[in-house]
Amino acid sequence: MKKIIALLLAVMLVSFSFAALAEPRITVKGTGEVRVSADTAVISLGVNARDRDVLKAQQKVNESIAAIRQALIDHGVKEEDINTEFINIYAMYDYDNDREQLAAYNAGSTLAIRVTDMESVGALIDICFAAGANTLNGISFSASDTEEANNEAMKKAVADAVKKAEILAGSAGLKITGIELISEGGAVSYENSIGNVYAKGFEMPDAGEGAGTVVQAAKLIISASVTVTFTAE
Repeated sequence: MKKIIALLLAVMLVSFSFAALAEPRITVKGTGEVRVSADTAVISLGVNARDRDVLKAQQKVNESIAAIRQALIDHGVKEEDINTEFINIYAMYDYDNDREQLAAYNAGSTLAIRVTDMESVGALIDICFAAGANTLNGISFSASDTEEANNEAMKKAVADAVKKAEILAGSAGLKITGIELISEGGAVSYENSIGNVYAKGFEMPDAGEGAGTVVQAAKLIISASVTVTFTAE
């Protein structure tokens, strides 16, 4: 009797498994984006100087960097928000008749300046160039709180997946009956730089109306993705 019952159970399980396998499944990827305003900028700029004497080249850079630091502090930037990004010194050579001759040494130093007043970014760049800066590497933007944006992007990603699955199911003459599996692809943040940052040149603030660097705070794009497997009938 026990063997018969066990056999019946086995048959039922096999039948159930085949039925489950026969049930149509649709797997889609959904994405969602949310834009948030940046509230922090990091300006990367510095000084390059050349001289045949390596110590003089380095001294020129050190003096300009010190002047830039002081100018920023005088305009309200905190010392802890002005940090050295990198320093380099390298030799430059001329080649004449396959002979290598030392031409000069190039010394460079770059500062990373953290700014939380978005409207002051352009003016601070001009202040740095007036104090001796001669290189601008770029500006990076970030937002201090993106948790709410991450959650909203994830919701949009799931809604996008549902919409895609319904379109696919309808095209195949099926109907979505449920969700079997949701896999989070994660959320990433990147800058929407198009039209956000540009410059009119490095004229000093007193060079005339409209002169100076113009910076528009970037919009950050929070992007999320999910992979969802739906059941259908």
